[in-house]
Amino acid sequence: MRSVFWTDSLMAGIRVGQGRSLPFTEELTRTGTIPALTHAVIPAAGMGTRFLPATKALPKEMLPLVDKPTIQYVVEEALGAGLENILVITGRGKRAIEDHFDLAFELEDALRVQGKDALVQSTRRLGELIDLHYVRQKVPRGLGHAVYCARLHVGEAPFAVLLGDDVLVGEGAGIAQLKARYELTGDPVVGVTEVAADEVEQYGIIEGERVGPGLFRVRDLVEKPAPEAAPSRFAIVGRYVLTPEIFGILERQEPGARGEIQLTDGLRTLCRRRPLWAVELGGTRFDVGQPLGWLRANVEMAMDREELRSGMMELIAGWARGARR
Repeated sequence: MRSVFWTDSLMAGIRVGQGRSLPFTEELTRTGTIPALTHAVIPAAGMGTRFLPATKALPKEMLPLVDKPTIQYVVEEALGAGLENILVITGRGKRAIEDHFDLAFELEDALRVQGKDALVQSTRRLGELIDLHYVRQKVPRGLGHAVYCARLHVGEAPFAVLLGDDVLVGEGAGIAQLKARYELTGDPVVGVTEVAADEVEQYGIIEGERVGPGLFRVRDLVEKPAPEAAPSRFAIVGRYVLTPEIFGILERQEPGARGEIQLTDGLRTLCRRRPLWAVELGGTRFDVGQPLGWLRANVEMAMDREELRSGMMELIAGWARGARR
């Protein structure tokens, strides 16, 4: 638990709208403490249809970015923010995720025989560093339902949600930014980034007012609006810090047109009950949930690797000349 000292600067930062203080949860009002944020939930039950036929037998979360699967970047981001209680929401055909974060004794023995001790250490590192937990979403019923599947594991604690379709690279970027904001007030937070006008219909878009550098008080959310109807160009991009009352909201929420429970709809209800903040994310974001974004991530990440950079530059120069190997 973290104590809150209601300084003038903090109170000024949470007074918006009609000049009155925002409401706080009963616990904050009663004890003046903010529950510690240590849980992270990573939904990974999607079928990955955009990457078929590759994802017919391979989870899309295991598609590599250079030499690490995409989900490992997300797990490392959570760990870097101090979120060590990590739950992965899986589905059918996702066993490879569990195997990846487990120890592989036969592989390690084979590598040792070949004298590849550095590879042994790299394969063991995450398996020794953390114990992941897994819950299966038996029926794919949308992101809101996937989050709801975490309720028994999370209980009455706040928790972060990290989507694997968005990989964020940069020191302190991503969920660490949302955690820092949460620790000021104990309110839920979403991560946003500004997108082009012709891209707003691909995202959930926030409606609200800017109350500080990179900080918004959210008044409403619109799921995939037409460009002319979008209330802003700030899109939610796969990073959330949520409080446990979201579970009750999702439990009572009516399914949408495709029978899915959408998290955006739950957040709309939540922001009418208590403050919801949006933080503009820093770092570099890669949308690896679609093929072109995944390819871009591989090229740029390879260019950032010293041992690969010269070969990549030669390859790209060849492409520019129209050369094929």
